[in-house]
Amino acid sequence: MRCALRTMKQCCKARKVKGWRQWQYNTRQVKRAFRKTQKLKHSTSKKPEQREQRQQAIQTAYEAYLNVCGQYLNRMEATLQDWGVTEVIIGTAEASLQGFIQYGRKQIDLIRRRVLEGEKIPHADKLFSLFEPYTEWLSKGKAGVPVELGLNVCVMESSSGFILHHKVMQHCTDSEIVVDMVMEAKTRFPLLSVCSFDKGFHSPDNQKILAELLDQVVLPCKGKLSKARRDAENDSDFVQARRQHSAVESGINALEVHGLDRCPDRGLDHFKRYVALAVVGRNLQKLGAILQSQALKKLQRQEPRQRTA
Repeated sequence: MRCALRTMKQCCKARKVKGWRQWQYNTRQVKRAFRKTQKLKHSTSKKPEQREQRQQAIQTAYEAYLNVCGQYLNRMEATLQDWGVTEVIIGTAEASLQGFIQYGRKQIDLIRRRVLEGEKIPHADKLFSLFEPYTEWLSKGKAGVPVELGLNVCVMESSSGFILHHKVMQHCTDSEIVVDMVMEAKTRFPLLSVCSFDKGFHSPDNQKILAELLDQVVLPCKGKLSKARRDAENDSDFVQARRQHSAVESGINALEVHGLDRCPDRGLDHFKRYVALAVVGRNLQKLGAILQSQALKKLQRQEPRQRTA
C-alpha cells in the first residue's frame, strides 16, 4: 500500500493533474490500522469468553485494516479509469501502479482467508517479495540459518576446482535437475565419468539413469539401506570419491564471498546473468591462483641456481 500510494502521487505529478495531495496522510492511516492488528495477540486465558472476546477484537481490527486498504485501492482504480488507462507500456509509472494494486488485492485476499476464514494458505499462493516476485522461501536445515529468501543455485565442480556447470533452480528440487545437469555437462566435457552428489539428489530413477551416463555414480541413498546398497556404499572407490565431495563446499563459499551471497540486480533474467558472471569470475580467480602458484614454484627453483652461479 505504501508503494502504491507513493506511485499514485508520482503519476499525478507526471501528468500534471491534481489529486492524491494527502498521500502521506493516507499512508499513515494504513500504517495506523496495520499497527493495531500487530498489537493484538491471541489470548492465553483459560476462560472461553475472554478468548472469544480477544478473537473478535482481532477480527474487527483486521476487517478495519482491510477496509481501509480496499477503499484506497478502489480510489486508485477509479483514478486510472478517469485517465483512460486500461493498457500501459511496461516500465511506466502506471504499469508499476497497476502491479502494486494487483499485489494489494492479492494480499487482502490472503489475509481475509487466513485470519477471518481460518484457512491455511498453500505455500504456492504466498508472495515473499514485492519487487522480485520469483523469490522463494528456502529452508536448508542449517544451524543458525533457518530460512533464506532467493533461489537455490546448483553447481558442478571439477576435481581441480573449476565450476563446470551451474543451474538456477526455480520451482524445482535437487532430484529433478540432476539428470539434465549431468547430460549437459557431458555434452561439454565428454570425459566426465565420475560424479558425486548429496543425498538430496537421490531417487530410484536417478540412480538408474545416471548409472547409464557415468562409469561411477556416487549418490548416497536416503533412509534405511538394504544389505546390497550398504555394501556398495562401503566400497573403497565409493568412499574415496565421497570424501572428495566436501571440496565443493569450498567452491560454494568462494562464490558467496565474492558477491553471490546477494544479487543487486533486479529481475529473474538479471539474476541468472549475475550468477553466470559470478561463476566465470570464480573460474578466472581459480585460474589466476594456479598461474601464481606455478610462477612462485618457478622462482623457487631459480633461486638455488643463482646462488650457485
